[in-house]
Amino acid sequence: MGNLLKVLTREIENYPHFFLDFENAQPTEGEREVWNQVNSVLQDSESILSGLQAYKGAGQEIRDAIQNPSDLMLQERAWNSVCPLVIKLKNFYSFSLRLEEALQSLLESLTCPPFTPTQHLEREQALAKQFAEILHFTLRFDELKMRIPAIQNDFSYYRRTISRNRINNMNLDIESEVNNEMANRMSLFYAEATPMLKTLSNATTNFVTENKTLPLENTTDCLSTMASVCKVMLETPEYSSRFSSEDTLLFCMRVMVGVIILYDHVHPNGAFNKSSKIDMKGCIKVLKDQPADNVEGLLNALKFTTKHLNDESTPKNIRTMLQ
Repeated sequence: MGNLLKVLTREIENYPHFFLDFENAQPTEGEREVWNQVNSVLQDSESILSGLQAYKGAGQEIRDAIQNPSDLMLQERAWNSVCPLVIKLKNFYSFSLRLEEALQSLLESLTCPPFTPTQHLEREQALAKQFAEILHFTLRFDELKMRIPAIQNDFSYYRRTISRNRINNMNLDIESEVNNEMANRMSLFYAEATPMLKTLSNATTNFVTENKTLPLENTTDCLSTMASVCKVMLETPEYSSRFSSEDTLLFCMRVMVGVIILYDHVHPNGAFNKSSKIDMKGCIKVLKDQPADNVEGLLNALKFTTKHLNDESTPKNIRTMLQ
């Protein structure tokens, strides 16, 4: 993804210069245990994305079955098409639970005393890189999911069929893998426009709630520093010219948007308030300076998955930029 990137987070006082190496960072002995745990999750992320990308859905089979309710062969064909897809959807959902655990482990490491969040990001580059990779994966997953309406259609058909018990002796052993409780949780997950991002937002909020002795600022400063680092990388030709491919630009953009959304969910005043440590105007401008196809999903994520955008305290010019 390019050379070492030296980043000056110049908008925020007291934040030092430091290198954030998104390509070559290797875990130190102190990072190794958490790094291994998170890596065991991240190494499955590409196969999850490939599976989602290849998701075709059973739309035609479902339509045929619905239009011909007395044709048992068409009912069976629709059911046999949907069942393997439901298993795939369960695997994606199960991965979100693993990702949630991984994120909480990273937050624990990157926010714990005695170091400041900035010092953590400097000292624990490999964990900072993994944090970025989780956000990168999350936004890629959600961008793909938003383009596949078949997911909810397939799952709705599955749930209707199970609940009516209209098809007997037809692969109903799937219920041992996707029982009613699991189906309810999956249904809530896929009902979200951006389910992985929602999972991470909830995980971050829960982390703050459960760690009452840890100052909230430790978490929010970690997120705002990461956002500033990515923004400066993107807006400064001196740094962005070192990127070896467009993928690095997309990586930085996704990470920046991901940490903004997490910050907005965790900080009581959100990311858009004038007191926010994130330069939202600058971040949005950086996105809008990119080709529209690259950033449409990211701008939509800021519009629809943040918590405080429509608060009265959000400056009007920020809201206008996102319209």
